[in-house]
Amino acid sequence: MDFMTILLIIAYAVTTWYLVTRFMPVKGLRNLTAEQFRQRVNQKSGVVLIDVREPHEYKRGYIPTAVNIPLSQLGKRVKEISSKNEVLLYCRSGMRSKQAAKILSKHGFTNMAHLKGGIMTWQGAIKKK
Repeated sequence: MDFMTILLIIAYAVTTWYLVTRFMPVKGLRNLTAEQFRQRVNQKSGVVLIDVREPHEYKRGYIPTAVNIPLSQLGKRVKEISSKNEVLLYCRSGMRSKQAAKILSKHGFTNMAHLKGGIMTWQGAIKKK
């Protein structure tokens, strides 16, 4: 094999690994529609609602009762979240909440759901700071 062939194989392997790890389902994470998510949020008991967007995004509008723990800080702040509750996650479009679920899964969380499509799909009340 020549050098270019080896380089292409490596590039293909890295790209495949990236796509698989990025889009692979997270164990214990349920994808909820906006309506299903609203129903879970309204039940209030036994759930913790976490907005994983950055503080400047959160201030522009968030779901009432949500706690802001940005994805960039989640690994350091995971102890603030009770594993006894169902963890409801959301972000702007749904990608960061999936990444947050991966982090929480590595810390033993198994009862999680996220808002499919993020806050952009949310039809309920929004608070601003």
